[in-house]
Amino acid sequence: QVQLVESGGGLVQAGGSLRLSCAASGRTFSSYTAGWFRQAPGKEREFVAAIVRSGESTYYADSVKGRFTISRDNAKNTVNLLMNSLKPEDTAVYYCAAGSGYAYSPLRTQRYDYWGQGTQVTVSS
Repeated sequence: QVQLVESGGGLVQAGGSLRLSCAASGRTFSSYTAGWFRQAPGKEREFVAAIVRSGESTYYADSVKGRFTISRDNAKNTVNLLMNSLKPEDTAVYYCAAGSGYAYSPLRTQRYDYWGQGTQVTVSS
């Protein structure tokens, strides 16, 4: 079992930055692919970014590429999402996720076995 707790959400003006953190406890976090997803009101949960176990490879949704950066520190059992140049359309609840299998792409929710409770990000125009 892995428990995930997100932090760092809040209210920011368009063009601003936020840094989300996800703290993992339980089994060895370095054994898991980690990802960030988001869900806006009335919309489906969508992929934002993912990072493989070693941290050597990362994936980004086209909508955030060049603005968001995912990173992880396996020694501290954390994964972070640095969000720059935020836009009102980035407003959503952001979820951290961890998965150990390979059956699905890191961009798919099915890849992930564990989810955090989410943290709200609101970007005002």
